[in-house]
Amino acid sequence: MPQYFGQLHTLDPNWSQIESVKTVEVSDRSILFKCGNVCVKISILADNLIRVRYAPSGDFLPRRSWAVTVDDSDWQPIEFKTQDIEQTTEIVTEKIKIIIQHHPFRIQCYDNNNNPFAIDAELGFAWRQGLMAVWKKIEAEEHFYGFGERTGFLDKIGEVKTNWTVDSLDYDALTDAMYQAIPMFMALRPELSYGIFLNSTYWSRFDIGVEQPGVWRMETQASELDYYIIYGPKPEQILNTYTQLTGRMPLPPRWALGYHQCRWSYESEIVVEQLAKEFRNRKIPCDVIHLDIDYMRGYRVFTWSDYRFPHPQNLIQHLSHNGFKTITIIDPGVKYEPEGHYTIFDQGLEQDYFVRKPNGQLFHGYVWPDKAVFPDFLNPQVQKWWGECHQTLTDMGIAGIWNDMNEPALDDRPFGDKGTKITFPLDCLQGPLEEQATHAETHNLYGLMMAKSCAEALVKLRPQERSFVLTRSGYAGIQRWSSVWMGDNHSIWEHLETSLPMLCNMGLSGVAFVGCDIGGFAGNATAELFARWMQMGVLYPLMRGHSALSTAQHEPWVFGEKVEQICREYLELRYRLLPYLYTLFWEATQTGAPILRPLFYHYPNDSKTYTLSDQVLLGSAILAAPIYRPGVECRAVYLPEGIWYDWWTGKSYSGSQYILAEAPLERMPLYVKAGSIIPLQPVMQYVDEKPIDCLTFKVFPGTGEGILYEDDGHSFEYVQGIYATTKYRIYQENQELILEIEPRQGQWIPPNREIIIDVVGVGEQRFQDQGQGKQLQFSLLKN
Repeated sequence: MPQYFGQLHTLDPNWSQIESVKTVEVSDRSILFKCGNVCVKISILADNLIRVRYAPSGDFLPRRSWAVTVDDSDWQPIEFKTQDIEQTTEIVTEKIKIIIQHHPFRIQCYDNNNNPFAIDAELGFAWRQGLMAVWKKIEAEEHFYGFGERTGFLDKIGEVKTNWTVDSLDYDALTDAMYQAIPMFMALRPELSYGIFLNSTYWSRFDIGVEQPGVWRMETQASELDYYIIYGPKPEQILNTYTQLTGRMPLPPRWALGYHQCRWSYESEIVVEQLAKEFRNRKIPCDVIHLDIDYMRGYRVFTWSDYRFPHPQNLIQHLSHNGFKTITIIDPGVKYEPEGHYTIFDQGLEQDYFVRKPNGQLFHGYVWPDKAVFPDFLNPQVQKWWGECHQTLTDMGIAGIWNDMNEPALDDRPFGDKGTKITFPLDCLQGPLEEQATHAETHNLYGLMMAKSCAEALVKLRPQERSFVLTRSGYAGIQRWSSVWMGDNHSIWEHLETSLPMLCNMGLSGVAFVGCDIGGFAGNATAELFARWMQMGVLYPLMRGHSALSTAQHEPWVFGEKVEQICREYLELRYRLLPYLYTLFWEATQTGAPILRPLFYHYPNDSKTYTLSDQVLLGSAILAAPIYRPGVECRAVYLPEGIWYDWWTGKSYSGSQYILAEAPLERMPLYVKAGSIIPLQPVMQYVDEKPIDCLTFKVFPGTGEGILYEDDGHSFEYVQGIYATTKYRIYQENQELILEIEPRQGQWIPPNREIIIDVVGVGEQRFQDQGQGKQLQFSLLKN
C-alpha cells in the first residue's frame, strides 16, 4: 500500500506522479490527454456517466470478454461540449460538467448547480511497480455505501475495503475482504450523489478517509487504472446506470421467493422425506429444500450417494408432488481420482480443463473430497462442459443449483489437519489462448464464471422452466447469473443485526436477490433469537434457513409452540406479500433497483436516514424496524416525511420524527407509507399450491400510485411479452378517497378471481376482476 512521510500530501519517492497535459485530442465520444508518456482517456458515455482510463505506458489494455456488458461504442452517442479555458479543458453534458486541470493533471466534476463531486485531491493520480492509485476529496456531509458484501454498519466512511474473494468463515464487524468482491460504491450528501465503479478484476482497495482524513483513495494492482463516474443525483439513478454497465438480474421463478429450508446436512432420503412431512403437517409454508454435500458419493460433484440417496429421482418426484422444489449443492473441487473411474475427473483431465501451475503441472488443493483439482472457468469450453455436467442432476428433477466454496476455498492439506488456506498460484494462466490471463487478474472472477456456467446450462437443460441459482462468491455483475447469500454466519445477535446493512449494501452494489442464513449457520440459536431472525427474514429477498453439521436442529418447530406459531405467522405474511414482492423483483430486472433498501434510497435529502442501519424499506412502501437485541420489547423508530400507518393496528403517524414502537416477541414493527397500495394473495403452503382466486389490495389512505406485475411465474414466456401490468393510483377529493385502477396491460390473463379493495380504517369493496379498469370512491366522513 502507499507509504507516506512528512506531509500527508507527499508520496513515497517510489511513486511516479502524472505530468502536465501536453496535448488534447477530442473525438465524438472521448477526449484523450497526453501527459508525457501517460495517456488519460475520458469517454462521455451518457449525460451522467463518464469513463476514466489512465495508461502509464501510453497504451490502453484490450477489452476483456468478462468486462462490463456494454462497450463504450455500444452507448448511444450524446451531445457534449468541450472548451479550453485558461489551462483547463471543460466537458459539459446536460447533467454534469467535468473540468480537467492541465498543470498538474486533475479531474473535477460538478453538477448543474456547481456542486463538486469526485474531485481529484492534491495527490491526484500516481503509480508505482504493480500498483495504480487515485486520490479524491471527501466533501462535507458525504457518506459512502455499497462496496459489495461488507460487515458492520451501513455507512463505510472511515473504513478500508479490499476487493479480493476469500472464504470468510467466522467473520465479524471488522472483517475486510469477504466472499464477494464488487469494487463499486456510491457517495451521498444532501441534493447530490454519485457512484464509482472500479473496472478492475485484480486485487483492489478503497480507503475512505482512513490514511488521509478528508480524502478517499482507490488502488489496484492492474497496469491501468480504469473507472466509471456515475452521477445521480439520486441513488436510484446511479443503480439504473450501473446495472446498464454490469447487467441486471433475470426474473427468478416465483417459487424462489418462498421459504427455503437447508441444513448441512439432511443426510438421507428418509430424513428429507420426514422434513417435508413436518412442514406440511404443521402447515408451515415452504417451497424449497436444499441438499448439502452429503447427498454426493464421497463428495464427488455430480454424483449421488448409493447409501444415503439411493433413489434420488423418486425422492425429488415425491417432494415435487408435495409442493417442494429440490436444490443441490455443487463445489468447484473435482476429486483427484486417476484410477477411480470417476467420469468428471476423467473428462476434465482428458480435455485439459483443469487449472495448471506455471510449470504445466496440474494444480491441486484439498477440499471436501480430499485431494482435488479445479476447472478453469475462464475458458468458454470449460464453462460449456461444466454446464453439461449438470444434466446428471436435472435428469433427476432438481430445480436449481447452489454453488459453494467458489472463492475458491481450499487448503494445502486434507480438511481436519489444520491446514492453511491457499489459492491458485497468482502467475498460473487461465482462459483460452486468445485471452489468457494470470490468476492475479482472474481470481475475483472464479465464482462469477462458475455461476455463469451453471446459469447458462440450466437454461438449456430446463428450457421450459426458470431455474434457481445461488452462489457464495462473485464479482461485479454476479446479478446476471445468480442470487447470493452472505456465507457462513453465526447464531449470534450481532450477525442478526449486521444482516440488514450487509444486504442493503449488496443491493446498492447492483445485487438485489440476496439473503443471510436465518437462525445463523454456526452455533445454536436460542428460541428468542430464532423468532426474531425469522421475522427479519421475511424481509430478505432470499429467505433461507440454514445450519451447520455440528449444531442443534434449526427448523421452526424445534423451539417450542410459541416460536413455531411466530414462524408460521410471519411465513404466512411473506406468502401473502408475494404479489408485492414479485413486482419488486420485476422492477429489479427493469431498473436495477434493490428489493431491500436503506431509508436514504427514497429519502436522500434527509440526513437522519444516512446512518440508519437497523431500519429498512421493502420496496418503497413498507418500512420495517426489526428487533435485534435480546429481551427488547420496544424500540425507537424513525419515520421519514409523510404519513405512515402501523401495519398491525392501522394507526397513523406523522413522519419526520421518532416514535416508540411496541415490539413484544410476537411483533416486528412494520409501517406503510400513506398513499401505498399493497397487493396481497391468500395464504398458501407453497407458491403453486392453487390458483390465486382472490387478490386483496390493501390501501393506505393518502396520495400515491403503484403497479402490479404478473405472469405465469415459472416459464420464459414473459421474455416474449406474455405478462401483465396493472397500474393504480389513489388520491383524495373533498371527503372522498378515489382509487383508480387502469385497464390491465399485456398478454397474460390471470385465472378468474375476486378483487377485494381494503381501505385501512375506512372499509372495503369487492368485485370480479375483468381487467377493464375501475374507479372506486370511499367516504372519509366517518373518519
